[in-house]
Amino acid sequence: MNAPASGVDAGGGAARRIGITGASGHIGRRVAQILAEQGRAGDLRLIVRDPARAPRFADGESAEVAVASFDDAAACREAFAGLDTLLLVSAGESDDRVAQHRTAIAAAAEAGVRHLVYTSFTGASADAEFTLARDHGATEDAIREAAGRSGLTWTFLRDDFYLDVLQPWAGEDRTLRGPAGEGRCAFVAREDVAQVAARVLADPSAWTDTVLEITGGEALTLGEAAERLTAATGETYRFVDETMAEARASRAPYGAPDWQVDAWISTYTAIASGVLAPVSGDVQQVLGRPPLRLEHVFGRD
Repeated sequence: MNAPASGVDAGGGAARRIGITGASGHIGRRVAQILAEQGRAGDLRLIVRDPARAPRFADGESAEVAVASFDDAAACREAFAGLDTLLLVSAGESDDRVAQHRTAIAAAAEAGVRHLVYTSFTGASADAEFTLARDHGATEDAIREAAGRSGLTWTFLRDDFYLDVLQPWAGEDRTLRGPAGEGRCAFVAREDVAQVAARVLADPSAWTDTVLEITGGEALTLGEAAERLTAATGETYRFVDETMAEARASRAPYGAPDWQVDAWISTYTAIASGVLAPVSGDVQQVLGRPPLRLEHVFGRD
């Protein structure tokens, strides 16, 4: 195991040993890159399911790699042992995601992790309109419960929907479809989420037991998002405001289970409800700059 960085205060302040789960995914990989660019590669433990997909850094510096999945308590305890801070990137959508999270959280507490940073979602709660935000609410509760037993501290990053997903949502025909109406969403750039996560992991003392609302600097309707995508990319995007019946019919060919179809549709009904529209100043507070805009993400700004 690598020695901690020099000048680190073991009693608080800058973190020494940083673990990143999901380090081969979009957020985890980018967080690892940011910290490596800051000279912290030797302090990182990249926790992945497939070591061949672990990030490698351009300057040749290497980080420790551990293999674990959230449904393997023993592997998680081993992977988390000795960490000061841990980024718990939420697991992929599944009907047992909360159970996976609970296993990982218990392992982190048992392994002695001191601070846990969790990628949650705007409005996380048991009755959230976006059905997958209910998973995040249950996970936040589990982290608070573990903190009460073990003394670990936490930071929740309640991310709004990513600007980056607008193109995948639109698909090959570049059409955003769903019952969102004129509802607004404070879409946030995935890069801002990663930058905030890296800042908190490196020095969690300022964000102890804190909920950060990670949003963009403006709230867009999907019609406005389509117009802005068109201007930014030079390709024509549009928004079709479906009825609930149309939304179910357009998703039926995928053959997905009911819980997943409900989640897909509630993406749009949550936007329609207005709960995803509030704009937070937390990205500015943490990073000292305004959030990125749609044009930054899609290359015309």
